[in-house]
Amino acid sequence: MRTTIDSYRARAGRLNLDGINFDDFKDRPLPAGALRSLRYMHDVEHHTVCYLRDLLLTPAHQDPEITSFLSCWVFEEMWHGEAIGQVLEAHGEEAGAPRIAALRERHRRREALTTLSTIGSAAFAGRAFIALHMTWGAINEWTTQAGYSRLSETTSHPTLRELLRRIMKQEGGHIDFYASAAARRLAESPRAQKMTRAALKYFWRPVGSGVMPKREVDFLVRYLFDGPDGSAVAARIDRRIDRLPGQSDLHLLETAVANLSRRAVAA
Repeated sequence: MRTTIDSYRARAGRLNLDGINFDDFKDRPLPAGALRSLRYMHDVEHHTVCYLRDLLLTPAHQDPEITSFLSCWVFEEMWHGEAIGQVLEAHGEEAGAPRIAALRERHRRREALTTLSTIGSAAFAGRAFIALHMTWGAINEWTTQAGYSRLSETTSHPTLRELLRRIMKQEGGHIDFYASAAARRLAESPRAQKMTRAALKYFWRPVGSGVMPKREVDFLVRYLFDGPDGSAVAARIDRRIDRLPGQSDLHLLETAVANLSRRAVAA
């Protein structure tokens, strides 16, 4: 069933933190690997508004359905970052504005190149860019939700698990809209299918790759997706991508996990 902007807006809103006791993390702190993963997730969630800035310079800004969705999406993602920041602060770590300001300063020069690249891609693709954007977003949201799920499973901290359950529920709303819009727009345009497939094949990287240091991307993918359980999750996401018109047999997630595993062994 197609997810409409009205059905999404009806349930969108600030993340509910009622009953989440962040002091639990002071009494029962998370292991180092989980904290490192949360730093990554905190930074990427807060960087969402920068993705939105670039997208609004493309044909996406002409579509009221897309802009309505993106307005709610960026609001919810910001509160996900804020909630994760409270977990970091409970461990005595810097979070929120000071950490994000430092991140953006480090990427200030790269940001201009990213913006120009997005504008150039959109100009080349034209209206097909919206199908590409929706498909790319669906894949990133599938991966993000799966990452939260894997972190919840591997950490087994009751307070973290409840927090991540609530975040994943909202991410599910993002997935429903992105995937529905992607499938519809791809089905309407063979050209969009071909351009999207080429862009994914040659340019897609794990979520956060354009923001976080390579060593952190490598760590997160291995920490959450290496091993039989993680590989099964990656394969499941690839099967979802297969069902999008014209996007079968790309094996994006499985390839990313396999490449990182090979590099880790070689190192």
